[in-house]
Amino acid sequence: MIDLYTAETPNGWKASIALEETGLEYKVNALALSKGEQKEEWYLKINPNGRIPAIVDRDNDDFAVFESGAILIYLAEKSGKLMPADIKGRSRVIQWLMFQMGGIGPMMGQANVFFRYAPEKIPFAIDRYQRETRRLFEVLERQLTDHEYLAGDYSIADIANWSWVHSYAWSGVTIEGLPNLERWINAIGARPAVIRGRAIPAPVDLGAQDEKTLEGGRKILV
Repeated sequence: MIDLYTAETPNGWKASIALEETGLEYKVNALALSKGEQKEEWYLKINPNGRIPAIVDRDNDDFAVFESGAILIYLAEKSGKLMPADIKGRSRVIQWLMFQMGGIGPMMGQANVFFRYAPEKIPFAIDRYQRETRRLFEVLERQLTDHEYLAGDYSIADIANWSWVHSYAWSGVTIEGLPNLERWINAIGARPAVIRGRAIPAPVDLGAQDEKTLEGGRKILV
């Protein structure tokens, strides 16, 4: 049994989607980020960084794993799914996983902050992060031109990138003119395990201008 500590965010969806795809047994522990539950002392013993997601593998001496990319690798290796066993195939998957961790996630995250949550609109910051996000989308588009998935077969690289990229509208970025990226977004979004994982712990419509969502995001950023 794996304990999953999560919330309805792109990084949280990575873990829940991977758990659904691998079929590993798990229990959901939803944290209220706006209440600061991720900063409580008991949780910091699991994740010293005070973020979500985190997992605790009860079948492996209560082994805790934090950082979403590390969780994806752990779940893939534990289950023997979503990552090739050969060194080249494994490296390709990890390269595209790192592309998300170092590029897509941080750039879309900052686009979200300045485009959606910041009380003061700073055009330079909004433009800078939206342009870089679009550039990264174009990198994905080129890769997907001749590949059904990012790194060979469907893998944790696709899960990691999709969990962020499918919410492009929330970042104020368009995918117009990127047909391969759009095809990939739709194909992965239709997978039953992805649909289930995306709904954990609760569905959120990131395409809506919902004041409750905005206010919750602002509280987390304080």
